[in-house]
Amino acid sequence: MASRLLFLARHGEQDRPAGTTDDPPEVGLSARGRRQAALLGERLAGVPFTAVHHGPLPRAAETAGLVARQLPGIPVYATELAGDHLPHDTDPTGLPSAYARLLAGFSASERVDGPRLTAAAVARFAAPPADGDDRVLVVTHTFLIAWLVRHALDAPPGRWLGLNHHNAGLSVIRYSSAGPPTLVAVNDVAHLPAELRGTGLPPDYRF
Repeated sequence: MASRLLFLARHGEQDRPAGTTDDPPEVGLSARGRRQAALLGERLAGVPFTAVHHGPLPRAAETAGLVARQLPGIPVYATELAGDHLPHDTDPTGLPSAYARLLAGFSASERVDGPRLTAAAVARFAAPPADGDDRVLVVTHTFLIAWLVRHALDAPPGRWLGLNHHNAGLSVIRYSSAGPPTLVAVNDVAHLPAELRGTGLPPDYRF
């Protein structure tokens, strides 16, 4: 029997220029985001990962670098598969207006390229190895984590919407040749103190 523990971590809080609320793609972590990433690394220290993979954007790359400081000798790879892309060209009909507005912001090319990359990410990461056991860490973005959680539950494709993840939150899925995927943890932030939790969530989701 072969098995994989897939660790999925959202990047730390992104820095933003003063007076803005958007997430510029080429901006790295805030001071708080760097602390979140360092604490995530401490949480994962000692896990015998086969590899760490991260998306190409600065916020994911910087998070992975800070985590990898606690994982000496483990190879780290940048991959477009872990990037920030639309996972599914979901039909907005009947969805809440906030979801419909979100989906309307994607271009025609993003509606093609995003699902293609997501399908490749599923094929690459969401399966056990050919034999033996491994542990893989992917530092990525909330959309891909939401899609992989939805995929593990075999939920309807549009159900990735609404699965929001804390910055530096940790989700773990077990894939086994003996049966369907198992959710081990979802959005775990036990490694973060209260003042570092809740970032990356819509304001009305915070508690």
